[in-house]
Amino acid sequence: MAEARAALAAIGSLPDAEIDIAAAALQLARIDAPELDWRQGAEHLTSLARDAVQAAAADRRADAGDAERRRAVLAEVLQGRFGYGGDGETYEDLANANLLRVMLRRRGLPVALGILWLHAAEAAGWEAHGVDFPGHFLLALAGRGKVVVDVFAGGKALDARELRATLKRFAGEQAELGPAALAPMDKRAVLLRLQNNIKVRRLRDGDLPGAVACTEDMLRIAPEAAPLWREAGLMHQRLDRIGAAIAALETFLRLVPEGLQAMRVRGLLEELRQRLN
Repeated sequence: MAEARAALAAIGSLPDAEIDIAAAALQLARIDAPELDWRQGAEHLTSLARDAVQAAAADRRADAGDAERRRAVLAEVLQGRFGYGGDGETYEDLANANLLRVMLRRRGLPVALGILWLHAAEAAGWEAHGVDFPGHFLLALAGRGKVVVDVFAGGKALDARELRATLKRFAGEQAELGPAALAPMDKRAVLLRLQNNIKVRRLRDGDLPGAVACTEDMLRIAPEAAPLWREAGLMHQRLDRIGAAIAALETFLRLVPEGLQAMRVRGLLEELRQRLN
């Protein structure tokens, strides 16, 4: 998987606007499912983009900027033509966070489906971004106006009442809808949210080596993500990989030299270095 990981490292050096989000997710999926034909996956992404371009050009209102029409056009392409939808039956299956498996099954987690929506929107030349909604990834389409979309529900538009109900379902009855719940995500953050699903599920299943490998792939695309360096260091420590733990924690301190966590990490580093002596 050296080639795929080199591709991730190259992505890590790019400005966010230059990231091809679907191609990046494809490389992550390739590492996780090396037995699958990733080139066939790339061809599928090309087909999806081509259909999105054609559908966009055929709808004058969408092409002129009508955000609701843009939502409807993309829903017709992704759900109507390609059959994509949320996997409500086996939601926790790791396949739902692997773009190659999502493309084979036409089912996935909200963030995996969202990457396909973002890919199609970008091909059409339309403004779109992920929404860092608590517990449930959403997508926003812009133009003349803005519409928030639940890609897991086939591209349903959500009004304020529905957003509030969704928030309470995932974050609790005390949660209130505000700007933070609808904060836009850049492409790198969307990819990290995708991979975090895999990391969390591996940790839950007791697969610590798999979880740290996932974290290191996340760091390839986001080398400045300080909290991930700390997580990687702590996981390496648990695996008794002392040298790797020290390297990760030293990187964390380079990025976050001050504060309570930095103080705790310095103390841990001192203990780890003593173990090497």
